[in-house]
Amino acid sequence: MLGAHTAIICRGKAQPKETEFGHKIWYAEVDGGLISEYRILSGNPPDAQQLRPTLNRHRQLFGKAPQEVSGDRGIYSPENERHVRALGVRRVSLPKPGFKTKRRQRCERQPWFRAAQRFRNGIEGRISHVRRARGLTRCLNHGLLGFERWSSWGIIANNIAVIVTNLNERHVTLADVLL
Repeated sequence: MLGAHTAIICRGKAQPKETEFGHKIWYAEVDGGLISEYRILSGNPPDAQQLRPTLNRHRQLFGKAPQEVSGDRGIYSPENERHVRALGVRRVSLPKPGFKTKRRQRCERQPWFRAAQRFRNGIEGRISHVRRARGLTRCLNHGLLGFERWSSWGIIANNIAVIVTNLNERHVTLADVLL
């Protein structure tokens, strides 16, 4: 049985994973591995529609646009690319699907573009880790509110683990941070 709040998500993948049931969660990550934003999306909206609100939220949190934005082909649109550049983002790594002009091909072959795509690929791995290690593969709470609560605690647990890991790598104690 599925709850009334469960969405049908058409992923466009090969069978048997072409259709999934659940909720689509949008993550944004900053350098260092912290999840700076997440949203539980209603239904199955296109990924391209999520970039603008994410950048606006980033500007609210940090007071400026990010230096670099990377995403997959689902996020690309000419409007998104123009919007990101208008915000003053130095490096925009949104690969264009389909036919590419020679100029676009040269752009996407540049070392910084490829490095940004490798960072994005790393994010995919970290999202998988968050789902597995923080208990987000299956929600044990009921209803949409329960799903939101379960997801929120998983993200908080992940960010605490990332902070502790970063402190341990720098050999900083919690007392050093708090004092």
